[in-house]
Amino acid sequence: MEQELTAEIPAAGLRDVQIYDWRWNQNPISIAYEVLGSGLPILLLPALSTISTRDEMRPLAEKLAQKYQVYLLDWVGFGESDRPAVKYEPKMLRMMLRAFVEETFDAPIVVMAAGHAAGYVMELVTDEPTPWSWVVLFSPTWRGPLPSMMGDTKRKWFGLIHGLIRSPILGQLLYGLNTTKVFLKWMMKRHVYADAANITADKVRSKWQVTRGRGKRFASGAFVTGALDPVKSSETWLSYFQPIRVPVLMVIGEQMPPKSRGEAEVVAHFSGVQVVRSPGSLSLHEEYADQVFAEISPFLDKYLSKQPEKHKPKNLDY
Repeated sequence: MEQELTAEIPAAGLRDVQIYDWRWNQNPISIAYEVLGSGLPILLLPALSTISTRDEMRPLAEKLAQKYQVYLLDWVGFGESDRPAVKYEPKMLRMMLRAFVEETFDAPIVVMAAGHAAGYVMELVTDEPTPWSWVVLFSPTWRGPLPSMMGDTKRKWFGLIHGLIRSPILGQLLYGLNTTKVFLKWMMKRHVYADAANITADKVRSKWQVTRGRGKRFASGAFVTGALDPVKSSETWLSYFQPIRVPVLMVIGEQMPPKSRGEAEVVAHFSGVQVVRSPGSLSLHEEYADQVFAEISPFLDKYLSKQPEKHKPKNLDY
């Protein structure tokens, strides 16, 4: 089928949010996602930070949707997906992602993942059959904020902090202190955005709104304390790329935090991993969507031009 060269993108107020019904430990959970454009499918996965939602991928998604069908997904516990008061752990997110992909697509697809989502994507590369045909990683990380700042040897203490955040009263207080507009602006300037001029009052306000709402502290607290780290060591993370099992393109932000940048550069030297560099830090896909799109488009067009016609999502009527 010939792909459409242009696709009508709905205005912000007309977004068609869809729900994927999932179950975890026999509990029903609603996962929010959107579909933009038409053509061969691409799945976009946001990072797992306190201020992350599928909206951070929207600027890039709207460009990709001019030629492809783009899926924007909110992780369980984040964005507009349900936020149950359960124990958030890698197994939960891993199974959610695997179930969504298996029930939505009938062939391996292109996936683009930001930050912490990279580890979950790369782990599924080892599945047989793998759900991915091509992987794009934006400023990939695998270690949460506290382990990154204080070292992996203190994970027992991080677990205690995680427990406090989950508690009814003290947890709300701790979460509230770490999601004030002042703190969020500091965090965004420190390692999320590269250009302070982009951290406007409106941007801070919109990110602050992301942190509001019942149940927001559960998944966020797990991420911050390292409880959602998809792996526990650099060795395991690096093993996903040796040998490389599917084509991988890595976009490295020139202003990424030093530790994350260092590990990305190690991966960049492995055979089989294609690399492009872009201005930006951990949210380069949002802050520099135009540049990122320009960098990855030639690779994407070349790769997808070779894909067979059977490579289509299940819910499209061809």
